[in-house]
Amino acid sequence: MTRIITRPVPTRAALMLEQSGVHPLLARLFAARGVTAKAELDTGLATLLPPDQLKGAAEAATLLADAIAARKRILIVADYDCDGATACAVGLRALRQFGATVDSLVPNRFDTGYGLSPEVVRLAAEKKPDLIVTVDNGIASVEGVAEAKRLGIATLITDHHLPTPELPAADVIVNPNQPGCGFPSKAIAGVGVMFYVMLALRAELRRRGSFAVGKEPNLADLLDLVALGTVADVVPLDRNNRVLVAQGLQRIRAGRMQAGIKALFAVAGRAPANAAAFDLGFAIGPRINATGRLADMALGIEALTTDDNGRALNIAQTLDGINRERRVIEADMREAANTLLDGLDAGNRASLTLFDPDWHQGVIGILAGRVREQLHRPTFAFARGNAGELKGSGRSIAGLHLRDALDLVAKRHPKLLRRFGGHAAAAGLTLMEDDLAEFETEFEAVAQALLSPADLQRTLVTDGALEEGYRGLDTARLLQAEIWGQAFPMPVFADVFEVENQKLLKDKHLKLALRQGRSRYEAIRFNFAEPAPARIEAAYRLDINEWNGLASVQLLIEDFRAAV
Repeated sequence: MTRIITRPVPTRAALMLEQSGVHPLLARLFAARGVTAKAELDTGLATLLPPDQLKGAAEAATLLADAIAARKRILIVADYDCDGATACAVGLRALRQFGATVDSLVPNRFDTGYGLSPEVVRLAAEKKPDLIVTVDNGIASVEGVAEAKRLGIATLITDHHLPTPELPAADVIVNPNQPGCGFPSKAIAGVGVMFYVMLALRAELRRRGSFAVGKEPNLADLLDLVALGTVADVVPLDRNNRVLVAQGLQRIRAGRMQAGIKALFAVAGRAPANAAAFDLGFAIGPRINATGRLADMALGIEALTTDDNGRALNIAQTLDGINRERRVIEADMREAANTLLDGLDAGNRASLTLFDPDWHQGVIGILAGRVREQLHRPTFAFARGNAGELKGSGRSIAGLHLRDALDLVAKRHPKLLRRFGGHAAAAGLTLMEDDLAEFETEFEAVAQALLSPADLQRTLVTDGALEEGYRGLDTARLLQAEIWGQAFPMPVFADVFEVENQKLLKDKHLKLALRQGRSRYEAIRFNFAEPAPARIEAAYRLDINEWNGLASVQLLIEDFRAAV
């Protein structure tokens, strides 16, 4: 059973925020998320961390400026997810405005592996680049950088993933997580790193007098891309990331966005004028990600770089179709996963390792996330790769740093994992199919050692009760306008309601009519088919339901239990 608890609120901080003019409800919510002063809520561009704090950014700017001056060919090698696609788009758009000769390449990860592998470098070499720039990848590409050097190609690595003990011998590395980098925002996404490199490059070109004749490019016009990649990559929204996302959303709401993002909002049935981080993470981002999972991310990058509204809409419609296909594949995989889980005693395990020979490599990460959400266990899902290999994608819970757990497995059994990498919450690995059973045993042992019984109980942290007067449209819109996300979670409230009526929609969504005192509320719990008791304690989010031009408040139920 899920444990529902209330997030503590530092009373003094909440009071000071309210006294400084912050809305009383927001003051409570912000204080509970670590905000202590109103100045911390300033999302103006002037509050962004300066590029000169990012190690390697100045050197990268010099390298790129020299390449532009010498008319050298630059090739961006991108990752296959939304963060990588937006980072590539930022690089292409900015570099072209700066006068660079630049192209991009997104390798097929199923054929060439992840990152700047030697195979990718040899593929890139066919385009005859003088300089390879990686975005959202490359920090672990020791062999790939060595191959580029052998072929006489310079390399600039821009990445945000955790480095391995041996760094690649690139000409320049820009990564806030590399040793010796004092950049305070270690959580910045790959697109954010590339944006910062472009800021540093503009400053270097300005110093060289490149804009003496002609208009200086306004890089703020790219912040819609930065916001999309940042939210879609589910990086923690520290203050600097919140500024990047807020600035991007501000431009989207004002209608100042790339043609591709506008088109993606249209096919997703979302209104840009009311855009929220939720839309980027759950409507726009998945349509970009699906392309990298099932098709060619070059199409997603074209959507983000074209200025032709008609072409953008055509691509967006194609991406929407690919995302629908992804949903069908995912549904089939979840059904197979449920069959596997029926044979496991998940409650007595600290981890889950799942494999089916028919699973699609591009969707196993989503599947691992669904199972993790369902059973609250670190989960790896595997699909077949090349030559007897299995590709695994994992999602973790609080208390287990997934990449560090894999590192521990690798240290104990040096020949077991062929490759691995990732973050605290998500990671990937490659191993031989014959070694799967050994991996399952060893990963379970590590999880058992690192996770406590309390870690293995799902806990839903809420913001406590919401005053009846705040359960209206004005509050819902107030909350929708703010920036919520990873490590700065969207508000979830907890209250007791009487259940007046309930019914199932499409045999899988529980629709509820709730009452508290004289007030009545429409509510829904998605993907939940069990009946609710007559009186419940519900954890819920405020949502705006729009139907036939009318807007009303709806409670989105995260969980509930019988109330005393």
